[in-house]
Amino acid sequence: MKILSYKKIKNNLYEITFDNLEKVKLYDEIILKENLLIKKEIEQTYLNEIIKQNSFYELYHDTIKFLKMKMRSEKEIYQKFNKKYSNKEIAKVILRLKQDGYLNDKEYITAYINDSVNLKLVGPDKIKKDLFTLGFDIEEVSNAVKVITEDVWYEKIKKYTDKMIKNNKKLSANALRQKIINDLIVKGFSRENINNYLNTINIVINNEIYRKEYDKLYTKLNKKYDGDRLKYELNIRLKAKGFGDFID
Repeated sequence: MKILSYKKIKNNLYEITFDNLEKVKLYDEIILKENLLIKKEIEQTYLNEIIKQNSFYELYHDTIKFLKMKMRSEKEIYQKFNKKYSNKEIAKVILRLKQDGYLNDKEYITAYINDSVNLKLVGPDKIKKDLFTLGFDIEEVSNAVKVITEDVWYEKIKKYTDKMIKNNKKLSANALRQKIINDLIVKGFSRENINNYLNTINIVINNEIYRKEYDKLYTKLNKKYDGDRLKYELNIRLKAKGFGDFID
């Protein structure tokens, strides 16, 4: 088969046209590696082998594009490309990416932790869980998270708690406290640190919140009860919602 022409398609990808009008897209790396610019004619079996080798470069460049969007873990790369390529092919490309400096676990972990601390309301447990899910080593992640001081987590707990208290429109002090605890645990903060801060403050609920809840329950219950029974039912429900301190 004679090579008739080379046509650059984009970046480092070329389209080669043969005398049988067959067209093959190859990356410049494989063209240079196999000296195709010098060779004027090649056998079909040889071309088939070159096409197989070209698959490596195709995956390599596709992965670089994937990495340019944002930093990725090895696990994310496998998940992205394992439908089209074998694990063996992906592993080979990952090794090359590491050699070329496109993949670095330590840098990824550090950047992920810094972004989480600076841009998100998440605690150390959530950060570690997310990084474990991305396929990073448990010990390496734990050691990296330990670099962040307890003051950082404490300040995040304080900021969230103060905001919740300020914006509270309907919860009793006890209910609000429990919600804050539950929310922060889900976000990855330790119960110990949460309680340590909550124990330093006094959550005060104004009478307006109690009055709103009372009026809402009264409107609902006075359709079914009256007199002492109505008062009893009101008290039971108000206490269940944490408003016991407001009841005479």
